[in-house]
Amino acid sequence: MLRPALKRKRVFRRLRRVGVLGGSFNPAHEGHLYISRLALKSLGLDEIWWMVSPQNPLKSPRGMAPFAQRMKSAQAMARDPHIKVTGIEQRLGTRYTADSLRALKSRFPRLKFVWLMGADNLSEIPRWEEWTAIFEAVPIAVFNRPTYSLRALGGKAAQRFARYRLRLRQAKNLAGSKPPAWIFFDGRPHPASATSIRQARSAGTKQERNAGSKKARKTTKSRNPKKAKARVTNAKIGKAKSKNLARKTRANKIPKSRKTKIKKVQSIRRTPTKTDKAPKTKRIAKTKKSKRRK
Repeated sequence: MLRPALKRKRVFRRLRRVGVLGGSFNPAHEGHLYISRLALKSLGLDEIWWMVSPQNPLKSPRGMAPFAQRMKSAQAMARDPHIKVTGIEQRLGTRYTADSLRALKSRFPRLKFVWLMGADNLSEIPRWEEWTAIFEAVPIAVFNRPTYSLRALGGKAAQRFARYRLRLRQAKNLAGSKPPAWIFFDGRPHPASATSIRQARSAGTKQERNAGSKKARKTTKSRNPKKAKARVTNAKIGKAKSKNLARKTRANKIPKSRKTKIKKVQSIRRTPTKTDKAPKTKRIAKTKKSKRRK
């Protein structure tokens, strides 16, 4: 007797939600980590990829650290098991964000991507290559940055895609939304900035260089034996001269009270001469004697 075939239940697995934070990471800082953790919690993402770009087309290569150094900086800062650092843009050979997102979607069709960026990038995105294609490729989450929020929300990109903006209570639905769809997190921004870190480092290196040059000068002076001997002899002569001057000044600088005492002693010890006048008492006595004789 044949048994009826059991119906298999279809199990629908939710596609993994991956946030992509692209940038130069020159260097990676606490602000990147803060945004990533906020995105994991608020958007319900499974993981976040830090996509280190080989070279931003809008940034000058001058002052840009080598790619390997920036990768190490990002790996050291990604202190979360849900954050992965990747240099996939270099392997894909893409230069612009629109091309990179297209390549990621075709290479990983079982993943749902969300593009993460700061408010400073929202204000500058109209300068990017095919910037409207980025909005139409994947959902976008924008995070507040100091002094950029008002400019970003009043900019060209925010105004053009204003009707596709989701509210904060819909943040969990952003990854599953059909693009264009974007959301703006206007919470407390993180103060860290890559430019300020680079400026502080450059200022520190300048101070170190100045200190090093001073030390080098001192060492070069000490290495020359003839000049060193001459400096020692000159120093000794200068000390001797200063001692002699000090003695002379001490001899000249006698206090007033002592000077008056010395004058009194000199006046007492002084012997009278012929030119000195006799005291008045003796003259009076002589005149009396002369009167009596008369």
